[in-house]
Amino acid sequence: MSSNSQVAHAWIDLPAVPQDHGGLRPTQAIARESQWRQIDRTPEDMVEDITISRWDDPRSTSSHETTTPDDRYFVGIALKATRAKLTRDGRIVFEGAMPAGSLYVTAPSKPLGAQFQSPCAFLHVHISTDHLPAHADGLNDLVLLRDPLAAELAKALIEHGDAADRQFTRCMGQTLAMHLTRMELPRVRVNALPKWRLRRVEQYIADHFDRCISLSELANVAGLSRMHFAAQFRAATGFRPREYLLTQRVEHAKMLLATTERPLAEIALAVGFSTQAHFSTVFKRISGQSPARWRLANVSGQPVVEARPRRSASPERDWIASAAA
Repeated sequence: MSSNSQVAHAWIDLPAVPQDHGGLRPTQAIARESQWRQIDRTPEDMVEDITISRWDDPRSTSSHETTTPDDRYFVGIALKATRAKLTRDGRIVFEGAMPAGSLYVTAPSKPLGAQFQSPCAFLHVHISTDHLPAHADGLNDLVLLRDPLAAELAKALIEHGDAADRQFTRCMGQTLAMHLTRMELPRVRVNALPKWRLRRVEQYIADHFDRCISLSELANVAGLSRMHFAAQFRAATGFRPREYLLTQRVEHAKMLLATTERPLAEIALAVGFSTQAHFSTVFKRISGQSPARWRLANVSGQPVVEARPRRSASPERDWIASAAA
């Protein structure tokens, strides 16, 4: 699962879909939630063993609490990076950065509270217990930071949007359920980097992102060995240290792209890249668009869609089949 970590970066700039508080259309295969994890079910939804909904919240902070139905598992997939705190009965289940592509699962009949410290967007998959009969313990309060296959499934659903039909969404949900039953669950929990150490490292990166920063350098700032620092930093943020550094460079580059007319080569050097080509490659991997197209979309306010390479339609290339194999 960890071999394709770049998948999830692509939606950090995914546009939020405005909330529809006027009720759901019966034909919607991906329902819009009027409240967090709450679907206004139609008679057709009542008999579905897998339902998929979407939650978007543009607020900088929000708090929610609900209980998973007794016949369902709940799976959340982050569509954009956010900071979250998940709690149950006063106990912290998870706290920290939740990158795009993160997956978390709660078992039936379990209450869960969530606090988000930034705007968020999630796909929520509600799966009947019939699909996951033997994983009641292992899949409760499971949080995986940037699960590549879950990221691909969510990406496919979002790309179809309102054009998706129930058969398509059911197929995606079944693939996710199969993935959950076959994944190797974490055996050892790594403690997250303490907040005071994390703040020190984050500030150091913010002050020096425009130059080369080594892993040893960051470990020294945190006061840990390289091995322990790298593991604890990832547990706290969801990023490897170098991924986090690159993300900070890209975020600063976005500010320069949106607020100045400086050429791309100059911006690349200003944020710590040695060449414009490397800058463009990393920027597109993280943001989903090239720097030039991102600038055009965000300065003009008009969305720009990257051209997709043509792919063979042969069954051997079918990503769903390969994901489930």
